[in-house]
Amino acid sequence: MDNQRTLLLVIAAFLVMMIWFRWEDAQRAAHPEAPESATTTTPSATGDAPAVPKAPVNAKPGASGTAPAVGAPEQAALERGKRVHVKTDLLDVEIDTLGGDVRYLGLRKLPRTLEDTSEPFPLMHDEGKTIYIAQSGLVGHGKNYPFHRTRFVADSSSYTLKDGEDKLVVDLHYRAPNGVRYTKRFSFSRNSYVVRTEFLVDNRSNKPWEGFLYGQFLRHPPESKSGFMALPTFSGGAIYTKEDHYQKIKFSKMEEENLKRDVTGGWAAMMQHYFVGSWMPAAEQKGQIYTSNPASDRYVIGYKYTTPLVIAPGKTGSVGIDMFAGPKEHKRLKKLAEGMELTVDFGWLTFIASPLFWLLTAIHGLIGNWGWSIIVLTIMIKAVFFPLNNAQYKSMAKMKKVGPRMKAMKEQYGDDRERYSKEMMELYKREKINPMSGCLPIFIQIPVFIALYWVLLESVEMRQAPFMLWIQDLSSQDPYYVLPILMGASMFVTTWMSPTTDPMQRKMFLALPLVFTVFFLFFPAGLVLYWFVNNVLQIIQQTLINRSMERSK
Repeated sequence: MDNQRTLLLVIAAFLVMMIWFRWEDAQRAAHPEAPESATTTTPSATGDAPAVPKAPVNAKPGASGTAPAVGAPEQAALERGKRVHVKTDLLDVEIDTLGGDVRYLGLRKLPRTLEDTSEPFPLMHDEGKTIYIAQSGLVGHGKNYPFHRTRFVADSSSYTLKDGEDKLVVDLHYRAPNGVRYTKRFSFSRNSYVVRTEFLVDNRSNKPWEGFLYGQFLRHPPESKSGFMALPTFSGGAIYTKEDHYQKIKFSKMEEENLKRDVTGGWAAMMQHYFVGSWMPAAEQKGQIYTSNPASDRYVIGYKYTTPLVIAPGKTGSVGIDMFAGPKEHKRLKKLAEGMELTVDFGWLTFIASPLFWLLTAIHGLIGNWGWSIIVLTIMIKAVFFPLNNAQYKSMAKMKKVGPRMKAMKEQYGDDRERYSKEMMELYKREKINPMSGCLPIFIQIPVFIALYWVLLESVEMRQAPFMLWIQDLSSQDPYYVLPILMGASMFVTTWMSPTTDPMQRKMFLALPLVFTVFFLFFPAGLVLYWFVNNVLQIIQQTLINRSMERSK
């Protein structure tokens, strides 16, 4: 388990410990000397074209377009053909004429680093140790179907979406020996990360043509950061079906068994932090979602149609599927296939995180800066919980005040626990004390804190988002560690100001800020900013409450 997950557990344990200690404070005041109390292997297990439903293809692979044999070994390095370069307003794409694969896909509006904004983030690529490409094709009963090892011919080697144009079409061609002519068409649209892949079939043979479309992703797991820099984000497969809804599939699960699930509609995706690639058929399309592990370090997830396209001799037809490849921007995902917005994974607290994200986005729409939006949202959350926190500190102050009287009652009534309990409850009633009021506010705020943590961690909007001064990327750590140190100092102050009746507890609490500061040195600046602002507001609130209690005395 990485350090960020560990820290979450530490935070949860810390908050639970605070609740327990608050309860013990109440009991200690009342009792100064209290006693102890898809089941089959998919035919695409090698990363080859999927088997035809109910009729696997057994021909040998070849440049002519023959479907590969089941169990054929995957090559160590991907073979290359000629490249077709496509540039739109959002995408920088390279399509290989060998298979018509998308071998490179860069996100032009999301640079790889802030140091070099001219280099797009390479979501897909076929070089280096972490291959990630999109493959698609047709399979059927027999030979000569164009799949992702077929050699196509391109009309041009370069395409650009020009100013004033909203759509760009790229065609690849393949003429099969049996006379059937194929056009593999890629359609790109302005301001869109969706690429439409379509096969146009001209059946010039003397027999009916029948084929099945498939689209799949082949990739290595992304390189994961280790140590303090690691973030608890998910990388792997994801699927959505009408019956089971959204499900994540770990790479380790793909190694254990090959998924093979018949569905209507739905989608199959590869996910990583901030980005997702997804094959999205029409909602009424019948198909099969499948996974495989063609090599020890390569994984496949895809979608194939189980309803064939049938074309009579001398006729033409087409079949297609949409592929999304881009950032997990919530507003874009909501407009895609049902359930795609769930790839912005807020975890089991989505019902809290989603409204928080909506509110954060609304604030950003007014302010225009994500850092200040986080500050405003933190103030709003703190204002909502102010009455609860106010009641908490007043209750703790009252408990601390009546502590000596409780001790005297204990000495007076000795072992008569029944009489002591009765007198204690009468004292609570006269002083208007609720011992649980010191625990409830902390307990209620735990889910909100965790939900906001995931909102700030999962939102691609925070990636390379500037705040002010030296903080130019809220998704990265503070380069000079100023925010974490300020956070630690503010946490120390809040701990010092917190009332407690046990000196040992106080020593433990005062040590925690140092531990938390070390962890927060490597947290994204947006998360540290939230925690720091929350602590500052806590200091202000405690100061106001303490002054109020002094005036009451």
